[in-house]
Amino acid sequence: MRLQHVITVVGAHAEGEVGRVITGGVLAPRASSMFERQQALQRDQDWLRGMLLSDPRGSVNAAVNLVTPPICAEADVGMIVIESDFYPPMSGSNLMCTVTAVLETGMLPMTEPVTRLTVDTPAGLVRVEAQCGGGKCRRVSFSNVPSFVLHRQKAVEVPGLGTVVVDVAYGGMIYVVVSADELGFTLAQNEARSLVECGELIKLAAAEQLPSIHPANPQIHTINQTLFAGPLTQQDGFKAAKNAVVVSPGRIDRSPCGTGSSARMALMHARGELAVGEAFKHYSILDTEFTCSIEALTTVGGVAAVITNVAGRAWLTGVSYYGSDPEDPFPHGYRLNDTWLSC
Repeated sequence: MRLQHVITVVGAHAEGEVGRVITGGVLAPRASSMFERQQALQRDQDWLRGMLLSDPRGSVNAAVNLVTPPICAEADVGMIVIESDFYPPMSGSNLMCTVTAVLETGMLPMTEPVTRLTVDTPAGLVRVEAQCGGGKCRRVSFSNVPSFVLHRQKAVEVPGLGTVVVDVAYGGMIYVVVSADELGFTLAQNEARSLVECGELIKLAAAEQLPSIHPANPQIHTINQTLFAGPLTQQDGFKAAKNAVVVSPGRIDRSPCGTGSSARMALMHARGELAVGEAFKHYSILDTEFTCSIEALTTVGGVAAVITNVAGRAWLTGVSYYGSDPEDPFPHGYRLNDTWLSC
C-alpha cells in the first residue's frame, strides 16, 4: 500500500456511542496546556478531522479521540476529543472509549480489580476509576470537571417553532437543555430524525440569543449541543430519566451522554431535584444507561458548581489503519447532505 499519513485507530463504543481512539501516527502539538494543545491541533492539523470523520473513511455517527502525553504532571495520559464540527473540551462517552482502549491495548498498565488514572483534557483533569478483570476494562467511572448552570428558564425565539423556554448548562461542553415533553417528544427511537432537525434549530437560536461564557476560560463560549430532557421518575428507589442529545451537524448521541449527564445534574441540583450523593440513572434513546451522582459542591469563577460522577462501559470493536493514497482526490474527505444533514 502507498498511503500517506498512516494512522492507527482503535474502534470503540460506549453504551452505543462510537468513539474511535487514535493510538499512533499523529504527533501532538507542543503546548503549555491541553486546551492550548487542542487549539493548536484545530488550527494547524484540522485535516485530521476531515480525513477520519468525513466520507469516505469516516461517517456521521462517529467521533475520534487523540491520545497524547499529558501536560499536567499529575496526569497519566492526555486526550483530545474531535467531533464532526467541534473540538469539545471534554466528552464522557469518548473518555470511556479512550480509557478502555489504552488499558486493553496495553498502552497503560492495567491493575485488577481497579485501575485509577488521571486524564488530562482541555477542560481540566478528570479522575477515573476503571473496574478491570480478566484483562478487560469492565466499567469506567469518572469524576468530571466542575459543572454549572449558565442560564435558567430563558425564552428563545426559534424559527419554525416559536418561543421555546430553555436552560443552558456546562458539563464539559455547553448544552441548551429543553423539555422533550413540552416539544411533543417521547424520545422513542423513531423520533431520531425529528429530534435532530428540531435540536439543531434550537441550538443555533440559543447560541445567538444567549451568550454563554465559561467563567474561568472565556475561550469556551459556544453552545455545542441540544439536550432533550425526558421527565424525571423514580425507578427501583433511584431517580431516573431519559434524554437525547443532538450532536452537530445532525445526529443523536447513542449513549446517555456523559457531559450532558453532568450538565443536567448541575441543573437538577439548582432546581432542588438532586442532592449530593443521590444516585441518578440516565438513559439514552437506545435505553443504554449511565449511573450518575453529584459528589461535591464547588465554585468556578464565582459561579456555583457541582462535581459529578458518571459511570458506564465501553467495548472495543477493532483496529484500523487509515491513510490517503497520493492520487486520492479526497484526501481530507467530503460530506453530502443525504447523511450529513446540515451540509
